[in-house]
Amino acid sequence: MSTAVVLFTQDLRLHDNPALHAARTRADQVVPLFVLDPAIARAGFAAPNRQAFLAESLADLDRALRAAGSRLVLRHGDPAEQAARLAAECGADTVHTNAGVSAFATRREHALRRALGERLHLHDAALTIVPAGLVTPAGRDHYAVFTPYHRAWQQAPRRTVLPAPRTLATPDGPASAPLPAAPAGTSPGRAPGGESAARRRLRAWNPDAYEQLHDDLAADATSRLSPYLHFGCLSATELAHRAGKSDTPGAAALVRQLAWRDFHHQVLAARPDAAHADYRPRPVRWYDDERELQAWREGRTGYPIVDAGLRQLAHEGWMHNRARLLTASFLTKSLRHHWRPGAAHFLALLVDGDLANNQLNWQWAAGTGTDTRPNRVLNPLRQADRYDPDGAYVRRWVPELAHLPARAVHRPWELAEPPAGYPAPLLPPDALGTRLRESG
Repeated sequence: MSTAVVLFTQDLRLHDNPALHAARTRADQVVPLFVLDPAIARAGFAAPNRQAFLAESLADLDRALRAAGSRLVLRHGDPAEQAARLAAECGADTVHTNAGVSAFATRREHALRRALGERLHLHDAALTIVPAGLVTPAGRDHYAVFTPYHRAWQQAPRRTVLPAPRTLATPDGPASAPLPAAPAGTSPGRAPGGESAARRRLRAWNPDAYEQLHDDLAADATSRLSPYLHFGCLSATELAHRAGKSDTPGAAALVRQLAWRDFHHQVLAARPDAAHADYRPRPVRWYDDERELQAWREGRTGYPIVDAGLRQLAHEGWMHNRARLLTASFLTKSLRHHWRPGAAHFLALLVDGDLANNQLNWQWAAGTGTDTRPNRVLNPLRQADRYDPDGAYVRRWVPELAHLPARAVHRPWELAEPPAGYPAPLLPPDALGTRLRESG
């Protein structure tokens, strides 16, 4: 009787899981494994919100496996060592896992190859729709601009969506550590983790209005599926396949956003140092003012639309996509702070804190990334007037201003008596672009 180990990583689901499907197809017995790697905490990526989401996702995965007749084996330590040890314990012929794109995932896969040799089977297109490196421009290892990448991405082959196994035979022997508990101190409005929650959210969300409303801050019409995509509780391939069945502009806009996600992953796969270094260095004089940075973190910049986004982040561990862009632009283009402290603050709180998307979106906002217009500035007042014209988003997240009418809620400094307890702007409105001009 043949046995295979499946090492789960960023693929905490039964539906459309290439590694699980291959193991189930090729072996009589399957041992599902997840390894809690202390290197993640040492690297500073074990943020409480993501730890809590992970704990819930693992518990949900274990419940789903048990319903299929299996169970999750949890171990602590180095993933390569633990996978090799478990394979020896249960006499497994093969170990299957889905490939990643980060430098951390690459090191893990090299270690697995050293430990397991030909017994290791890596599977592509589990985290992304098109594997990083599959489509490249002539003479280069990756696309640096989204539009030509998107054209090539649309023509790239896609794998089929794979069914979840109804039954899964697992030997009784392998011991498992207890599932982790969610830590205290997480964002009170954080989304629940797990594939079950992901599929409930997927069923409840209608993408038809996405094109019209995805930038409307108050409408809150985005999918909110990003945490589930980050942890692999939901397959991007399945999401694109579902959207592809509809010919609505909303479905097309959603697929385009999934292409952006793949774009960032192929950039990071080719340039791992973009996680911490400028992708396109610029001769900019960055400011270093801890008081300003802390006011930005706390959502007390004096610009209500910026503060609303940062307070949503603190409460939910998630932020509206438009708010992410304008808060990042405010820090990097208006206050002229380097993108790294802002990106670190997002990673400390975001449940969907994905290294590729977070760092490269921050670099796009800062003008050091893939944006072809590096001097682009998102003026917070114009953004507020356009994407929160009635002020509903600001009133939701900045209660000090909830009683103000639309124009005043975005410009409280214009009132004869500004609201008590709300700060004055860090920069005067007529000086928003001054630092940008000063630094060339």
